[in-house]
Amino acid sequence: METRLNFFTRFAAAVAERSGKPVTFTFAVVVVLIWAVSGPFFGFSETWQLVINTGTTIVTFLMVFVLQNSQNRDGKALQAKLDELILATHAQNKFVGIEKLEEKQLRMLSERLAQQAERIGDKADEQAASETEKI
Repeated sequence: METRLNFFTRFAAAVAERSGKPVTFTFAVVVVLIWAVSGPFFGFSETWQLVINTGTTIVTFLMVFVLQNSQNRDGKALQAKLDELILATHAQNKFVGIEKLEEKQLRMLSERLAQQAERIGDKADEQAASETEKI
């Protein structure tokens, strides 16, 4: 099971990396252009339309899972880095793990932090003004 998970993780990372490159976008545009140009040859039939619809639906469906896996890993890695910074500095350790709080609790905490940041900003402005007056 672990081998399959490692394979999927590596596969998802590789697909996510390649899907964001300009060459991949160019390839997709070329495929759509070939499909569009081939329309008159197939009489713009329902089958002709079904080919692009089915292809794009399948790719989109699979990409949702691949990109979600990549985003989940990136989010967890970022959270671990932030937790390490909190623990390594004079920041309040109570912020470690706050991503597990409910939405209402996070909103209240965010509002409180915004108020504190505004007070700190006001104090900095006052100090800068007093420093300017001394000059």
